[in-house]
Amino acid sequence: MRFVQWSNGQRVPALGLGTWRMGESPRARKNEVKAVMQAFEMGYRLIDTAEMYGDGGAESVVGEAIQIAINAGSVRREELIVVTKVLPSHATRDGVVRACERSLKRLAIDTVDLYLLHWRGATPLKETVAAFEQLRDQGRIQQWGVSNFDTSDMQQLWSFAEGRRCIANQVYYSASARNAEFDLFPWHREHSVVTMAYSPIDQGALARDATFDSMGRRHGVGASAAALAWVLRQPDMLAIPKAVSAAHLRGNYVAAQLELTAEDLAAVDARFPPPARKRPLAMI
Repeated sequence: MRFVQWSNGQRVPALGLGTWRMGESPRARKNEVKAVMQAFEMGYRLIDTAEMYGDGGAESVVGEAIQIAINAGSVRREELIVVTKVLPSHATRDGVVRACERSLKRLAIDTVDLYLLHWRGATPLKETVAAFEQLRDQGRIQQWGVSNFDTSDMQQLWSFAEGRRCIANQVYYSASARNAEFDLFPWHREHSVVTMAYSPIDQGALARDATFDSMGRRHGVGASAAALAWVLRQPDMLAIPKAVSAAHLRGNYVAAQLELTAEDLAAVDARFPPPARKRPLAMI
């Protein structure tokens, strides 16, 4: 497994498990809990969720899987990096604290390892950050970050001292959605902010792409794994694709160890050219 390093020096796995669309159907819950447990058994140690996913249902799925896995002895809590997000509608000083307590209860844990503002809303950033810092001081969260922030948003965050304690920004990023490369990623690197890529296979679209299919066959993997490996090729990049089937989980795990060639990278650039000018970030 590859690792990336937070600005506080902590090393975390470059590949995590996303849970978007989990927790929405009681009929799917058993299989979703099983998928998270299988991920732990395969070696996944970072899991990303949000209070928005399934209106808290995804956090509940994750919490159940964590407790079963810990009780079975297949994983220890201190090995896991649990990431969740607060909605901007809850981003006031008191709202963040209440939302975090609800998330902790659903996750059945005492502290969140990384707590993100899901996207920017009407609440001033200083107020949200003050709440994050309060939660960190209380041990309810270990670190905090943001999601769907473009360069101008990050610059505003950096305009006050406490805002510079942000360690990660989670954005939509894949070979077919490269707008963040133009100026956001260089800004991240300059300021030691780790990028977390969600939808790194473009919601499954790249699994059917001929370029990644050819690349995957050269490496003995599927197109999805090749597309994910392309995202993970960057040393300061963390990706959180969703997977439910064991085959998909294994394929993604293999991708985290795949070494791409200069020929591979050139083929992707030809198929999906890097941005030549500033464009808005993709977002779902």
